[in-house]
Amino acid sequence: MAVQKTEAGGTGNPALTQDPHALREPKENNLEMAIGHEVRAYRKQLGITVTDLAAATGISLGMLSKIENGNISPSLTTLQSLSKALGVPLTAFFRRYEEPRNAVFVKAGEGVSIERRGTRAGHQYSLLGHIDNNSSGVTVEPYLITLNAESDVFPTFQHEGMELIYMLEGEVSYRHGDRLYPMHPGDSLFFDADAPHGPEVLTKLPCRYLSIISYPQRKAGS
Repeated sequence: MAVQKTEAGGTGNPALTQDPHALREPKENNLEMAIGHEVRAYRKQLGITVTDLAAATGISLGMLSKIENGNISPSLTTLQSLSKALGVPLTAFFRRYEEPRNAVFVKAGEGVSIERRGTRAGHQYSLLGHIDNNSSGVTVEPYLITLNAESDVFPTFQHEGMELIYMLEGEVSYRHGDRLYPMHPGDSLFFDADAPHGPEVLTKLPCRYLSIISYPQRKAGS
């Protein structure tokens, strides 16, 4: 497969190496990874270093590093020491391992119609699914957006996160920042949603496109 050039003339980002078809580690190793993730997360919440935690627990730096990286199965005694030093119950280290992995299935035409800022401009938003408190740490909002002859243009949306637009039907000139992108069925636009963006010229109606917005998951109470 040829390497795709970017607009600046460079090659694609070499950091994008995740294999979407790769198999996960065996289930028993996932437990160590889950414990290590929680130990690191709680340590960082307290703002302490691995050295600090080692001093508080009497566990060696090498052992703590192996625990946080999921390379070793810590004993119950070790977990009790970590629990006391981090101020969390022992069961907290297993939370990520025991979390259910949810899925949302939406039949055609059954997306939940909701009101967002664009609704007042005649933009119909149909939410295609939403999972709260997922294990990724990222919130994703997938929408099917429909524009018709009664829709107003609105090129000044701004919100946190990243957004992907995928054109399904019709034609629209979509603005992002100081650039205008003519979009036809099959075209996509991926961008930083903090810049002003939105449809500026409705060239061919009706228009339908997918809008997938992602942003860091908010903690409870924030």
